[in-house]
Amino acid sequence: MKRILPLVAAFFVSNVRLAATEGYEIKTILTGSSPTSSRNANWKPGDGLVLEVGGMDFTADGKLAVAIRKGEVWLLDGVFGPPDRVRYTVFASGLHEPLGVLRDGDSLLVTQRTEVTRLRDTNGDGVADEYLTAARGWNVSGAYHGYTYGPKRDGAGQIWVALNLDMGERSDNTAGWRGWGGVMGAAHSFVPMVAGLRSPCGLGANAAGDMFCVDQQGTWIPATPIYHLRKGVFFLNPEGIAAQERPESPLKLSAPVPSKVPYPAALRAVPEMVPPAVWLPYNKMGRSGTDLAVCASDGKFGPFDGQFFVGEFTDAKVGRVFLEKVDGEYQGAAFPFLAGFASGVVRVHFAPDGSLLVGMSSRGWSSLGTQAYGLQRVRWTGTTPFAIREMRALPDGFELGFTNDVDPASAARADSYTLKSYTYLYSNAYGSAEIDTVPLNVTSANVGADRRRVRLRVDGLRALYVHELRAAGVRSAAGAALTHPDAYYTLNRIPRRP
Repeated sequence: MKRILPLVAAFFVSNVRLAATEGYEIKTILTGSSPTSSRNANWKPGDGLVLEVGGMDFTADGKLAVAIRKGEVWLLDGVFGPPDRVRYTVFASGLHEPLGVLRDGDSLLVTQRTEVTRLRDTNGDGVADEYLTAARGWNVSGAYHGYTYGPKRDGAGQIWVALNLDMGERSDNTAGWRGWGGVMGAAHSFVPMVAGLRSPCGLGANAAGDMFCVDQQGTWIPATPIYHLRKGVFFLNPEGIAAQERPESPLKLSAPVPSKVPYPAALRAVPEMVPPAVWLPYNKMGRSGTDLAVCASDGKFGPFDGQFFVGEFTDAKVGRVFLEKVDGEYQGAAFPFLAGFASGVVRVHFAPDGSLLVGMSSRGWSSLGTQAYGLQRVRWTGTTPFAIREMRALPDGFELGFTNDVDPASAARADSYTLKSYTYLYSNAYGSAEIDTVPLNVTSANVGADRRRVRLRVDGLRALYVHELRAAGVRSAAGAALTHPDAYYTLNRIPRRP
């Protein structure tokens, strides 16, 4: 039977501006802290919906499909209008902790712990009546952290899934394919592609169609990484590497994984190990990255088209990442963007109107958000913040691109910028402090003719190190300071001179 839930007073709703940075505002669709379950045996219209968002995508008719942790998929109609006019209809139920939704033709693909399930409404009543296995083939042990993430489609049409390592009681990471990522194959199969993941919570393709993944700091992972996923590579965590002995494995490590060595040394020791495209330094960019979505809004979200926006759980915020290719491999810079969300950010998804939807759940873990769950929407107001839009690597330094004209006098002073580089200790410990930190000398700063670009010459660039920039002295042509003066560039490769 179809269940439709109009928004009621039990929810915390608002259409007011909240915790906005310059040029952006957060509007609430629904937040709350009610423990009431929408599946309670005594449920009736008007009871609270605990919207712990695990996945989001839009249906063909413009409704927002939202998977929630307690095993349901809801359709939200009217999310761009007043919050008290949104209508909530349950589409599917009985799922096992779904953590992703993807529209695929006339159906929805949803990840459960055990499989990817195809949901269809064959009789047009607005409720799924067909639940079909779309992909399976990985170990499910019953361990607490045995999550499955995805599905997400890359530019080649492949649909990716990533598997959390088992943790805690009943863990079994020796069976396939815990800590691996792969694609949906023929006959409902799972095709492994990459190894070395720990908690790969978020997947997303960039504007070029390449697939990326946000992992989380923990054992063997010194800080939150963003990986470029492709066949036959190993990243950081070896706890699920036993599956490399299976005939379907696309890789086998040719050397043992070292421990308690600086990360660049670990990369040199294992040929199959590849670095993250970007590190998100701990505390500076957050503590638990969760999801990423590329901005392709044709200017409707401001000056950041082509960049990733990255969810952060613990600090309840969203960051920003600029990527470029050097010698055919991705690397780039991370920037702070927007804080003040109501709960831990789990999912981010760009809507057709160019706004960013942010799905949240505290899930019992620690978050700076004040609510237990919810859905909020970030809109660009039309005012462009003064920010470092991009940071590109050069053979002898970096080129900064700004969103507005800079004041030539302040931007041309070398002492307006400070730089340092550091790496991490690679070990089975939980995270790592920054190690081998070295301050770098900015020898000159040259402002481009367009007053939007500044070329920094820097002594002592180091490949495979994070280069942390602070541009506290730079002002805009109107005299404004940068909204966020910090940037964190992961310099895997130093460009060669032409």
